Amino acid sequence: MVKAKKYLGQHFLTDVSIAARIAGALKNEQNFPVLEIGPGTGILTRELVKRNFSNLTLVEIDTESVEYLRNNFDTTRFCLLEADFLKMDLNAFCDSEMCIVGNFPYNISSQIFFKALENREKVSEIVCMIQKEVAERIASKEGSKVYGILSVLMQLYYRCEYLFTVHEHVFNPPPKVKSGVVRFVRYRTAIEDVDEKKLFMVVKTAFNQRRKTLRNSLKSMLSADTDMTHRFWNLRPEQLVPDEFVELTRMLK
Repeated sequence: MVKAKKYLGQHFLTDVSIAARIAGALKNEQNFPVLEIGPGTGILTRELVKRNFSNLTLVEIDTESVEYLRNNFDTTRFCLLEADFLKMDLNAFCDSEMCIVGNFPYNISSQIFFKALENREKVSEIVCMIQKEVAERIASKEGSKVYGILSVLMQLYYRCEYLFTVHEHVFNPPPKVKSGVVRFVRYRTAIEDVDEKKLFMVVKTAFNQRRKTLRNSLKSMLSADTDMTHRFWNLRPEQLVPDEFVELTRMLK
């Protein structure tokens, strides 16, 4: 059996029924290629294989896990890559759109989401299990104390849905926190009439000083002709819905 490695953030799921629920949550209505990140000992892989997707690829950074999968699975049912997802060129990997699924390592889950955002024209759907606190944060709505940078950026392009909670005892070794399963279905790849790099910068700058009003946190971005009478300037970032950040960015000429 594969030994879980702390430095890779490995906690192997042991409950087949939960793996089946995760695999079943992936809609993939257009039967795009599916990429599983961090299959580990393959409990989710078995359920994904049953779904008969046209193309299933596993990306695993751990050599021991790769060897285990090769020795215990019918590898004609999928492509197995020993690689670091965060360093992959998704355009070179696949010339169509794709879906991403997996039990993401807690220590890199945010980096995975930022990479998906950078490649949003490729990534049509994501179903994943991550730390419950992070899952709730990304799916949270404006006004929530946990609403933040990833909440806004993911919700600008994806419909985010918190599906269910997973308790610690169904992992080996058990993590110290609960997990949450979330689904992201893309509804747009671009936003018209806005500099999207600037939009990302506005969101990050605002939430990095979330206790300040936007008038103060975005002071460095203001120009002489910025309309300072708008109601946004007296609000804090968590009070704006994602699309209001688009409107705000357009005001910063």
